[in-house]
Amino acid sequence: MGEIAVGRGNWANASARSKARKANLLNETQMRQLMQQGPDTIAASIADAGYNKELNLYSSRLSGADLIEAALSHNLDRDLNEVMGYCQGRLRRIVSVFALRFSYHNAKTVLRAVNSGISSEDLANMVMPEENDLNTDWLELANQSNTLADAALSMRGTPWGSGISGVDSDAPLQVYEDALDRHYYTDAVSALKSSGYQHRALLIHLRTEIDYRNIINLLRALRQNISTEQRSELMLEGGQKLRDNMLRNAAQAESEEALIEVLRRLPNMDTSGLEEAIQAAGESGGLDPVVSYLESQQRDSLRRLSHRNPLSAFPVIYYLERKVLEVRNIRLLVRGKAAGLSDEVIEAHMNI
Repeated sequence: MGEIAVGRGNWANASARSKARKANLLNETQMRQLMQQGPDTIAASIADAGYNKELNLYSSRLSGADLIEAALSHNLDRDLNEVMGYCQGRLRRIVSVFALRFSYHNAKTVLRAVNSGISSEDLANMVMPEENDLNTDWLELANQSNTLADAALSMRGTPWGSGISGVDSDAPLQVYEDALDRHYYTDAVSALKSSGYQHRALLIHLRTEIDYRNIINLLRALRQNISTEQRSELMLEGGQKLRDNMLRNAAQAESEEALIEVLRRLPNMDTSGLEEAIQAAGESGGLDPVVSYLESQQRDSLRRLSHRNPLSAFPVIYYLERKVLEVRNIRLLVRGKAAGLSDEVIEAHMNI
């Protein structure tokens, strides 16, 4: 049964506008055509796909892959702002729960830059171009911070700042990033359960995402030979199926086979696709096949929920997810071309 919009909000209008935007995204055929091109040709090809304004903005000082990278980041920020701008009332509050993750991502970017000793100028040139007004505060934060503790202090008063306020000043970067993830998901679950946001289907979707994040974290921890105690500390609370005893059992699994056995015991959990992805990851030496598989599961879920719930937040959120995927695919394609990778290797890392 579909979930019907309740409360003030422009549900039908926002849904229609988001579907129209999604229809204009690059399809599989167009994405494969881009794979046959070089960075300069790719820039010309994506101009007509909605990136022309940003490409023109940066073309005076950048070219090739750098030009496309800057344009993609700026375009995504602009698109997110426009979507949030046409969402109203309760719908806007619900979509904002999803959209806030982009700010947490920016906070991680700044922390990584500070940890690596990257200057604010280099950060602006590589990831956060200063032509984008939305980057001004982030670049200033990076400029004022010499250590991770400095950055955490400068983030006071923000949601992401609250997430890392209790982290030890000498903690490594991974601890800060884990704290940000934990804070985002805790607040998001709490918001979607509150009376002002209630959206049961989206809450289930978010909790399933937490389960998938835990599975990826556990697989990575097992490959790094992290202790059981440390694996338990990595776990995110609030998952849909991996809760309480099952979550503890998963954290205590001493091998990938033992973890799969725990997952098999979860109700309505089909592990066949996951097992194939884990096997592929073992052969490749990385976790990309697992990450890609679980992300595709979430996107398929969003697609179904969007069709089943046309008057809800799902059409808006599904569009944003597809937009993020398009930007990520183009970025991976351009980076791969610039690095001289073969089309086969590049495609293996993309989600087409």
